Amino acid sequence: MQGVFFRATAKDIAERLGIQGWVRNLPDKNVEIIATASDELLAQLIEWCKKGPPGAIVDEVIIEDMEAQLVKGFRIIR
Repeated sequence: MQGVFFRATAKDIAERLGIQGWVRNLPDKNVEIIATASDELLAQLIEWCKKGPPGAIVDEVIIEDMEAQLVKGFRIIR
């Protein structure tokens, strides 16, 4: 979902939680987040993603386990 500050708000939430990773818009208008943190912190980010920021319409959240990536901080990829 683009145009509702999803990436910027996701970055703010992730930074507040101390989650490492990144967020980006995909060409098909979806948003991709790669995040590294404890299960508890990731669960909080996932719950936020299910609603998103005001004005967002979230149809589904797909969660995939991946090998941890070494990322410092949380950033928006353009």
